[in-house]
Amino acid sequence: MLRRVMTLAVALVLLIGLGVGSLFLPMPYLVAAPGAIVNTTGDLEGEPVIEVAGADSYEHEEGSLSMVTVQYAGGPEHRLNFFTVITSWLSPRDAVMPEELLFPADRTPEEVSERQSVQMNDSQTEATAAALNQLDRDFEAVPVVAEAVEGMPAEGRVEPEDTVLEVDGEAVPVQSQQGGDAAVGSSAVVEMVGDREPGEPVTLLLERDGEEVEVEIGTEEGDDGSAAVGVLIADDMDFPFEVDITVGRIGGPSAGMMFALGIMDRLSEDGITGGAEIAGSGTITAKGEVGGVSGIPQKMVSAENAGAEYFFVASESCSQVARSAAQGELDVVAIDTLGDAVGALETIREGGDDLPRCE
Repeated sequence: MLRRVMTLAVALVLLIGLGVGSLFLPMPYLVAAPGAIVNTTGDLEGEPVIEVAGADSYEHEEGSLSMVTVQYAGGPEHRLNFFTVITSWLSPRDAVMPEELLFPADRTPEEVSERQSVQMNDSQTEATAAALNQLDRDFEAVPVVAEAVEGMPAEGRVEPEDTVLEVDGEAVPVQSQQGGDAAVGSSAVVEMVGDREPGEPVTLLLERDGEEVEVEIGTEEGDDGSAAVGVLIADDMDFPFEVDITVGRIGGPSAGMMFALGIMDRLSEDGITGGAEIAGSGTITAKGEVGGVSGIPQKMVSAENAGAEYFFVASESCSQVARSAAQGELDVVAIDTLGDAVGALETIREGGDDLPRCE
C-alpha cells in the first residue's frame, strides 16, 4: 500500500512538473502589439521625418499626420513560451498569429528583414510619385527590369537592369501627365503588353549596357487574364526635387499613404491638416491607389494612445476595425485613393462631418 502511495505521489509530482514546464516551452507563434507612432510632419530624434530639397517646403506647428506600426514579439530566433502566448491571446490589445505569416519557412529572418527594408524604400518612392501626381507636378518614371519570372516566356530573354524603351515599336511613356491618370513607366509597359490576346508574341526594345537590344517574346495568360511575358519591372523615378524620409528601423510598405500626405503637407504653405490630429495606415501606388494592410486593431490602439482624433484606413482593411480595443474611440475614415484622403482632410478643415467611414 505504501509503495502504491509513493508511486502515485511521484507520478503526481512529475505530472505537475511537466505541466509547469510546458508553460515555458517555445511556441511557433507571434504576438502583435501596439507599436510606435511617428508624425510624418514632425521630427524624429531631432531631425525632420520628411525633408524636401530643391523646392519650397514648410513646417506647421499644429496638426499631425502620423504613421502607426505594430510591434511583433517572437519568431524563429526568439520563440515565445506557452504562458506568454496565452496571456497575449487573452489581451484585448494584442493578437496571436502563426509565425509563418511573417516568417515563411522558405525565408530566413534576415531575408524577411531585408524584404521589409526594400518595401519601406519602395513605399517612400511610390508616396513621392503619388503626392506629385495629386499636386499635378510632372516627373519621370523609367521602367527597368527587376527580374524575369521563372518558367515564364521572358526567362532568359531579358536581364536585370534592362530599360524597356518600346513595346511593338511604340515608345513607352515615361513623363507623368497632370492628374496622374495616364499610365507611365512600368504601369504603361504592363498595359501595352496586355493589349493583345494571351499567346500572341510581343517585341520589346531594350537598352542594355548602353546598347539597344530587340527581343521577341511569347505571351501567356497572366493572373488577371491578360497577356503577360513574366517580367517584374520597377520604376527608376526622376523627381524635380529630392525627398528624404527618415523613420529609423521601421520596415514594410504600410506607411505609404501617410508618407504621401506628409509630403503634400511639407509642400503646402498653409498645411493640409487644419490642426487636426490624424493617424492612419495603408499602402500607396504611384497612381495614388491605397491598399489594405494588417495589424489595424493594434495600430488603432497606438493612435488612440497618442491622442489622434481621426484614423485613415484603406477600405480593404475596414473589416479589421471592429476587432480593435480602440473601436469607438477614433473617427475611422475609409480611403481608396490619395484623392479620397485629400478630400477627407478638406472636410475636416472645413468642420464638416460627411466623411467616408468604415461600415
